[in-house]
Amino acid sequence: MPINMGGMGSNRQGMGNLLNGEGADSLKRRDKNEDSITIFYRLLDRWGPFTLDSSVSDFTRRFPIKASTIHLGNLGSASRSLLFSAPGQIGLDPGFHAYDLYKWNEEDVRFFQTTRPYSEINYQLGSRVEQLISLLHTQNIKPNWNFMFQYRLVNSPGIFQHQRSNHNNYLFSSRYQSNNLRYHVWMYILGNRLQSEENGGIIDTTQILDDPIYNDRFNIPVWLGGASTFTANFFSNSISTGNRYRQTQFLWRQHYDLGKKDSLVTDSTVVPLFFPRLRLEHQLRYDRSDYNFFDKQPRFEYYETFYPGRPAQFDSVELRDNWRMLSNSFSFYQFPDAKNLQQYFKVGAELQLLQGRTNNGEFSFFNTIGQFLYRNLTRNKKWEIEIGGQLFLAGEHSGDYRVRMQLQRSLANKKGALLVGAQQVNRTPSFIYDSRSSFFLTTSTSSFKKENYTHFFSLIDWSVLGLTLRGDYFLVNNYSYLLDFQKPFQTNSLFTVLQLQALKTFRFAKHFRWHAEFYFQQRVGAAPLNLMPFFTRHRLAYEGNLGFKNLKLATGLELRYRPPYKADRYSPLLGQFFFQDRVLISNALPDISAYVNFKIRPFTAFIRAENLNTARNLQGFGFTRNNLLAEGYPLQGLHLRVGIFWQFVN
Repeated sequence: MPINMGGMGSNRQGMGNLLNGEGADSLKRRDKNEDSITIFYRLLDRWGPFTLDSSVSDFTRRFPIKASTIHLGNLGSASRSLLFSAPGQIGLDPGFHAYDLYKWNEEDVRFFQTTRPYSEINYQLGSRVEQLISLLHTQNIKPNWNFMFQYRLVNSPGIFQHQRSNHNNYLFSSRYQSNNLRYHVWMYILGNRLQSEENGGIIDTTQILDDPIYNDRFNIPVWLGGASTFTANFFSNSISTGNRYRQTQFLWRQHYDLGKKDSLVTDSTVVPLFFPRLRLEHQLRYDRSDYNFFDKQPRFEYYETFYPGRPAQFDSVELRDNWRMLSNSFSFYQFPDAKNLQQYFKVGAELQLLQGRTNNGEFSFFNTIGQFLYRNLTRNKKWEIEIGGQLFLAGEHSGDYRVRMQLQRSLANKKGALLVGAQQVNRTPSFIYDSRSSFFLTTSTSSFKKENYTHFFSLIDWSVLGLTLRGDYFLVNNYSYLLDFQKPFQTNSLFTVLQLQALKTFRFAKHFRWHAEFYFQQRVGAAPLNLMPFFTRHRLAYEGNLGFKNLKLATGLELRYRPPYKADRYSPLLGQFFFQDRVLISNALPDISAYVNFKIRPFTAFIRAENLNTARNLQGFGFTRNNLLAEGYPLQGLHLRVGIFWQFVN
């Protein structure tokens, strides 16, 4: 499978297009009454097709929190990546990304093709009645028409007070192709309902965590939320202080091909083929997003300390930014080689209409956008090139642009791939740095210039050696950031970031593995940016079947080590992590987990005991040596998780 480092908004058709691209799916020639199932999926803007993941070695593949991210101590709480990255979004960016891990985006929408109805159930249960429920069903209405429905619930009461999270995601997608192979439709409806309490952190992190009186961490006083009692009712989603984000997306993409008809004759059937030379594509998209912070029991001392300038006396606090966007685009594709649909030129134009409403008023504006793309995957599947870009020609975000190029080469005998590329982004700062936003809490009138990010990257994936190496180099100018809980600033000098990653699997004996991950980052130049200089993750495991044919087992220990560094603080009102240069976060031990993952045919189970490093004897044995993730936000003690993942073929 080729490596993909992100899209340019192009219409990337799958590599499984066989002789004529999308029109010759092998499923059309299969007997639907067969006992076996053939299933794969495509993504809207990437090469494909892709097959389902059946691995059991890494729990994070089926869990929202990834190995290179940290959160504020509870599943569903605000999170951020430990790795620096350049934002790729141009145009309107509302600026709220602390809960992105729990969102589904366009890049997550799958369009399936299957010979039989297929379903998945994923249920995970953790300490303190933490729950994750995910359901999926897909089937083909006709050989050329499929639909998929997916739902997920993430709910956790939390270990500390006012950490409750309740996130809901739903997705419906459908893909249709006409019998003559000329007309094609991609459609999806996506929704995210994210809700999380904010407690402002525990009031004291120097001594209170070592006080045996607070062995039950729920009794530790926190800054926000008032008096609280623990509840494990996941049907209750009422919170008094926190963030509530809601997002709805609808997309309808259709294209019509002009070209040459043909057919493939076999002993038993005639398979229609079609070789397009020109494609006309139309896309309609509607986005609705609401971002809301509310505090129904404000604590005067907290606001006076961290948000000076807020009203001295108030009964409640509420900040809200609402957005509506309607975009309409039209594009032309030209295929130079009728037998290779993975080579094409694309040019297009888009009109965006936007409406915003904040505490400071209502406003509307527009954008016109031009885009181009050239892609070529050679017939021998060894070389892949992509060059593309977008430019905002007129409107509110005029001058924003993104240009990207990358080159990929498959290694000998398909044992891996090498990729190099570059991207430059010139973008309007996120809307939270705009004085029209409800979340712009200062009286500053200074205007922000466009941010500029240049990103060079390279990656080698040598699968036969179990080795992946990646390097990234960033040049950043006009970097926008928060200096404290509410004050926006922007640098006026250039700085750079070097980032290196190495992932290697070592084999000991026949079934023992050591999965090692190393990450290194270095900033050059003065910049208000906290970078963890390095961190590492290791899994020491047995991976085999213990002599049972249908069993896949992975069991062992996982360690994650983060060295002392000045971690970003967190602003609950703005939902933003921000730079601080005062407190050094230092943890004596790495995070240690033990796990048993196994798969028996369609049934997969995960059992994990996390944060074993927190064990100690503090007037009695307990798991109370909590590692800090940010100032005021400790990780949980011992946390048990049990999960099942079941696949059904109807």
